[in-house]
Amino acid sequence: MNVFELEVFEQTSDYSELRLSSGGGKPKTRALDKAAIEELIGVVEHVYTPHAIAQKLFESSQLRELGAKLAELLDSDERWLEDVLGSPPGSTLRITAAERLRHLPWELLARDGAYLTVSGTAPLLPVRAIGTNAALKEPVAPGNRPLRVLFMATSPEGVTPVLNYEREEGEILAATSRAGSELVVEESGTLDGLRFLSLDHGEGYFDVLHLSGHATIGTDGQPVFVAEDELGRRSDVTADQIAQAMAGYWPRLVFVSGCLTGNAPDGGTLPSMSESLVRAGAPAVLGWALPVSDLAATEFAAQLYQALADGQRLDRAIVEARQHLFAQKSCDWHLLRVYADRSPLAPLVTPLRTLGRALPRIRSADQDFLDPQTRLSRVASRAAFVGRRRVIQRCLRTLKQPLGGPGAAEALVLQGMGGLGKSSLSSRLLERMPTHQRVVWYGRVDPTKFRELTDKIDFPTMEQQIEATKLLDNEQAPLAVRLRFLLNGPLAQTPCLFVFDDFEEGNLEERNGGYVLSAEMADILPALLKAIRETGSPSRVIITSRYRFPEPAGTTVVVEALETLSQVEQDKKISNLANLRPGSALDPGIRERAIEAAAGNPRLLDWLDKIVADTSLDIDGFITAIQAEADRFRRESILAQKLLGSQSEDLRRMLAKVNVVELPVPAETVRAVHDHPDADKHIRRAADLGLLEEGTDPENGQPRYFVSNVLRPLIRPLLTDEEHVGACAAAARSLYKIWVTDPAESDSSS
Repeated sequence: MNVFELEVFEQTSDYSELRLSSGGGKPKTRALDKAAIEELIGVVEHVYTPHAIAQKLFESSQLRELGAKLAELLDSDERWLEDVLGSPPGSTLRITAAERLRHLPWELLARDGAYLTVSGTAPLLPVRAIGTNAALKEPVAPGNRPLRVLFMATSPEGVTPVLNYEREEGEILAATSRAGSELVVEESGTLDGLRFLSLDHGEGYFDVLHLSGHATIGTDGQPVFVAEDELGRRSDVTADQIAQAMAGYWPRLVFVSGCLTGNAPDGGTLPSMSESLVRAGAPAVLGWALPVSDLAATEFAAQLYQALADGQRLDRAIVEARQHLFAQKSCDWHLLRVYADRSPLAPLVTPLRTLGRALPRIRSADQDFLDPQTRLSRVASRAAFVGRRRVIQRCLRTLKQPLGGPGAAEALVLQGMGGLGKSSLSSRLLERMPTHQRVVWYGRVDPTKFRELTDKIDFPTMEQQIEATKLLDNEQAPLAVRLRFLLNGPLAQTPCLFVFDDFEEGNLEERNGGYVLSAEMADILPALLKAIRETGSPSRVIITSRYRFPEPAGTTVVVEALETLSQVEQDKKISNLANLRPGSALDPGIRERAIEAAAGNPRLLDWLDKIVADTSLDIDGFITAIQAEADRFRRESILAQKLLGSQSEDLRRMLAKVNVVELPVPAETVRAVHDHPDADKHIRRAADLGLLEEGTDPENGQPRYFVSNVLRPLIRPLLTDEEHVGACAAAARSLYKIWVTDPAESDSSS
């Protein structure tokens, strides 16, 4: 795109000069009336406000009139814009001006009833130029490879509305799928996590840093981005703190996708967060001038990265993303602002068919979880996964912690009843650790199947793979010894994640009402965990299982028990489903009944979404179909019934009493409704068997408990009406004490 420079110089207290120049030729200059400027700024402060924009007027007459006034300021009688607008494919207008002028909404520039920034033939891109008006920097050669994006979404506890950052990630992946991209996700939402991930990849590795979350103006007037601390609580950070975290490792583009990140507070007298980041060293920064909708921000990002992944120039990619929002009649189309230094807004990567272009190095993990019979993936794809944020953060801390550190373990067990998403969660963890090779087994693993691990790993050299195969096949040495040599030798520089999926299938045996390792797995798992421990290897083991089992002696295993989806997570899940999502053509009554039938089970929601698409079903047929599909999950019901029937009457009655509360509760409340000397034993046993979901309270890190939805119809008849009322009263008293009268004491005593 053509580049023009627009500069405003204040000559005296009541006189300014406007200068327009391009790469060659004499600059044009003329005077600006300060009174006219002040009048225009006053109009902007009245019209261009969050309240006015919140009226959701796509093309209000006020915005169009404001755009015409801005164009008149530049154009005057000399028609300066003729040169700027005359040449396809468009022009970049670099604006250097004092703070209040720089803060004007130049994106609304309009002439002859049309907005210039979304013109079809010669669009205009306003860029707020930061720094001295020296010569443009030399362009950086585009990478001959796929686009690399460092993506960090933040979602602190208690901050609403909860943004659909999963959809944003999924839309970016889908939009860049043709040309390919490497989307590396920082999951903690903390500045420390951002810093370490940047340092680990090194300077110049990423093309884009994408920060997604809420932003606002702090009490001191400074713009802040709402990040997280190590426990997922709110932690407001400034541009200076973000710059310190990046430690000079700036990519070519930073997109701070949060409300007001492109807004200069106090009428423009203070710099916006985007401007401050450019001053701190970022070459180009994108931000939003006013509050922006979650959907518009996601659509803009997807279109932007699609164009960048295709090898488009940065300025052209921004223009196309804005044009897309305008074509979609989004009222937020003009809110995106560009701040930049003197670096050219050039392509970040080469087009797809460029000779020698590298292939993407990151692949989706769902292809590692294929059903042995259908060869279809058994887990949610990277684009479809939702929720489990705190669980993922805790799991990643466990998996990444060096052995010997606090919370470190050789193995992580994801435990819970079927359909809660244990396999999908393990797939998500694999994708969040792209530095590790993936070795996934499904169901029963015997010694022969275990030795297949050398076929599942991409060794750096053929010699290493041959050496690894020989080591595992040499049965003259104990397995623990062979694995120790494997991790110290061929796999010394190749960390792995060893995943045992559906572990209860053939790897556990029932004993004394609980579960222990089978004879074959009792040789395999301890040997693998001890080899990891003794070699200090960064490799780790992930196990998904319905049931808990004793950890092998001399090893450390961390258990993460999954809960039913929260309401927010379920809403996100449903919004991704073609038929059950809000606004679909499905009858609202059927939709409501189907969602209720799923009872928060992600797998059942997926199945029911497919059923309701069958237009041949009437209401009765639909109900029948639900029952038929529920047969797919009857195994869970039968299993639960069998487990429940084998437990003591006191334990079953505890479950029935806890069931009166339809949300996770702390152990103190369980003991309050189940006043029994063996209450703690009953809690532990029920949790180990998956009859009681045991999650973690994100506020205090303490366990919390919830009766599995599979059990609800089985245990309600265990209580009389009087006992049911008594349990409700006990639960209410306990929760009132914990949450209202003395929360601090309850947290510390749980």
